[in-house]
Amino acid sequence: MAIDWSDNIVIANLADEPALSDELSMICERVEATGENDPIPHAVMDFHEVSYVNSSNIAQLLRLRKNLEARERQLVLAGVSDEVMSVLVVTGLNKVFQFAPDMLTAIASIQIAEPGAEGV
Repeated sequence: MAIDWSDNIVIANLADEPALSDELSMICERVEATGENDPIPHAVMDFHEVSYVNSSNIAQLLRLRKNLEARERQLVLAGVSDEVMSVLVVTGLNKVFQFAPDMLTAIASIQIAEPGAEGV
């Protein structure tokens, strides 16, 4: 379930299918339903419980990334297992997504990159 970690960061603790597809769909719909001038949060996806991804999951992640980047927001994948990372490497998507070793590092990377975050 995705939760608002702060005003500008939403985090999602993901699990294997079918929960993975459901969670990614809910987050994509949330981003797409936000008005053009409404604030939209950055997204951190916690993959530490995900042991595999399929083509549908990859498509959902790409869709989410595209929608977030169009609004100048970041998508960070945290805690990606070796199995999932190997799929992303084979598909070349390891160069498309931003990764962090864990949730705290992912959140910190977003906070540091935010305008006005000096001294954080």
